[in-house]
Amino acid sequence: MALVKCPRCELNYMKTSDAMCKVCYRELHGKLPVEEIEVCSTCNEAKALPGKDVCLYCLREMDKQKGVKTELDEPVEIGLDPVSGMEEMIPEMAEDEEPDYHSLGDALSLEAMSEQEQEDDDEEMDD
Repeated sequence: MALVKCPRCELNYMKTSDAMCKVCYRELHGKLPVEEIEVCSTCNEAKALPGKDVCLYCLREMDKQKGVKTELDEPVEIGLDPVSGMEEMIPEMAEDEEPDYHSLGDALSLEAMSEQEQEDDDEEMDD
């Protein structure tokens, strides 16, 4: 099976047995051409997985034979406590911290912060 460029658009590749690429076919006819269904190469019964040549059942069987574990037998604990609300996520402030800079509820705007910094600088200069 060789791939050649589509004679209509000269952009997409197609099989040598097709008259035009899938994109051009869809533009002209409004639907996709019927594609061949790939059958599993191992059991020759079920439809093969996309990008593979075997079906899901045969793939799992091959993984079992190789010793690859695909499913977990029991759930894994990651050790996180459930959080019921934002109150538990915000750390408590110490008494000596300034609430203007560290409290999320009392957030200052940039203008208010710059004014407060100016006042603090002026107070330091006076001392």
